[in-house]
Amino acid sequence: MRIEVRGRNVEVTSQLRGHVEKRFARIGRQVSELAVLEVELSEERNPSIADSQVAQATLHLKRVTLRARETSPEMLHSIHALAEDLRRQVKRHRDKRRKREQTRRIMSRFRGRAA
Repeated sequence: MRIEVRGRNVEVTSQLRGHVEKRFARIGRQVSELAVLEVELSEERNPSIADSQVAQATLHLKRVTLRARETSPEMLHSIHALAEDLRRQVKRHRDKRRKREQTRRIMSRFRGRAA
């Protein structure tokens, strides 16, 4: 999986980039190597917004795109919550694909017997 990290109103340091790669490594093992993950880190400049650190991710898979957005007062917490949200989406997507595949396999066996 290829990871692209961008920052808006935030400088993306090597520490932040490393944290993103560490958090999303688990997801990287579950998806194709051709998948592309775009992570955008930004900061809301409005002082009345308490959760000013925003992390957004878009995961481009074959035939599907998964998106997530998390906010918190600290960037590392936003990245952690974002990774968990995306992990849950990837797990749900994989389970749906597996179930669909199993159903098709079973139905093809039944069609083979009836003929």
